[in-house]
Amino acid sequence: MIVYSKDALRASVEAATGGKVTVLYNDKGCPSYMCVISKFNIQDMTSGAGNGVHPMFTVNGVEKSELFIGQYPGKLVDGRIVSLPGVDPANSITFDAAMTACRANGPGWHMMTNAEWAGVFLRSHAMGADIVHGNTYYGRDYDITHEIGRRQDGVVAGTASGTARTLTGSGPVSWRHDGTFAGISDLVGNVSEWTGGLRLVGGEIQIIADNNAAADGADHGVSSADWKAILEDGSLVAPGTADTLKYDASGATGAGNPVLSTTVASQSDGTTYASQLYKSVIASGVTAPDRLKALGLYPHSTTMNRGNLYIKNLGERMPGRGGGWFSSAAAGLAALYLANERSSSSTYIGVRPAFCS
Repeated sequence: MIVYSKDALRASVEAATGGKVTVLYNDKGCPSYMCVISKFNIQDMTSGAGNGVHPMFTVNGVEKSELFIGQYPGKLVDGRIVSLPGVDPANSITFDAAMTACRANGPGWHMMTNAEWAGVFLRSHAMGADIVHGNTYYGRDYDITHEIGRRQDGVVAGTASGTARTLTGSGPVSWRHDGTFAGISDLVGNVSEWTGGLRLVGGEIQIIADNNAAADGADHGVSSADWKAILEDGSLVAPGTADTLKYDASGATGAGNPVLSTTVASQSDGTTYASQLYKSVIASGVTAPDRLKALGLYPHSTTMNRGNLYIKNLGERMPGRGGGWFSSAAAGLAALYLANERSSSSTYIGVRPAFCS
């Protein structure tokens, strides 16, 4: 497997971006454009989510100095998810198929994890609330309507019909995580992205510790022992332990607003759901630990005006991040969709590759 080949493409990309973007190669020699994310402390990004190195940089007990995140939503090429500009992103892919296609690139490759997404979110938010826009209304930003990308179906941006994914990276710099063309593109809107290391089971929040979900051997299976629940003090315990943190709902049968709790008093009937701006999610009778805030599961700040938390607290639900091309204000870096089963697939569901050496 060629990973660090210093060829002309990689050299030119690194020169053009000051080393913020590089090119990595999979086992078939196919390139992926990857943003380099250097290790940082949580307290340097925000005062509201704890201290120390962000968990995205700890994999099986080893701290990583940097990680590589796909600059673009993934494209399926030869059975592998790669990160390329100017293409229609992969879609209509299930959670397990997306993970398999990311890992097929070779050792170190994985589906972008929730810990990684949350780290990028905190870092971006530190630069200014809601600085990242995207394809959130049929090829354009729902609010800043002059911000458009190239729709893959060729229809005029803003026309509320068709399958309005935009070609990867075709939007303005405000659609990048840091407001530069060297940033991660299309995290907001376009396709909701499967992420690893997080799920909801009967309302109970379950994670794979730190960023262990990025490891080659991480088991995301239904019955995996890697899944852990979270207590109010932030400690990790076996799923089903008493008083673990859960998402309840404020209305009947799992409807209304999501509420952080240690019980589920209002459970979805399978069709009902709870949804609210992420910044407005509240805790009922519990204190949200820093771990939840660092992982983008409870607001560390109330200054975000984009992105909803959307839950169905029945059965196993796997996470989608960012929102889709039609999500309007419900899309955002904070957006977390915990309603799909692992077998779900849709034209608005995609995935992004990441790499950890």
